Amino acid sequence: MNKQIFVNLPVKDLDKSKAFFNALGYSFNPQFTNDSGACMVIAEGSIYAMLLTEPFFKTFIDKPIVQAKEATEVLVCLSCESREEVDGLVAKAVAAGGRTPRPPQDHGFMYGHAFEDLDGHIWE
Repeated sequence: MNKQIFVNLPVKDLDKSKAFFNALGYSFNPQFTNDSGACMVIAEGSIYAMLLTEPFFKTFIDKPIVQAKEATEVLVCLSCESREEVDGLVAKAVAAGGRTPRPPQDHGFMYGHAFEDLDGHIWE
């Protein structure tokens, strides 16, 4: 059986979030996208991010939504083929309105950088 992962993230403005991630080169599965949520394809057939409006996200939980610009609940980490791909993705995120929370880190065996999306979720 093919395993899949769906990371569900609350967003304040779905259209702005979709535009942000489109600018990074991600697409959306129209079958699972409507006015309340959008299914962002990270790796076709296996990894997706569900961008859900806060009111819709609240229907799945009984606790308050963490405001990602004030606190961090999760780090979403993506693998890339090269240092250039990492830097290119972060540059696209910044150009689309995101920000970098810290400088890149080169550990010799691994290189990492990060960006915050429009809602403050951290992507590494």
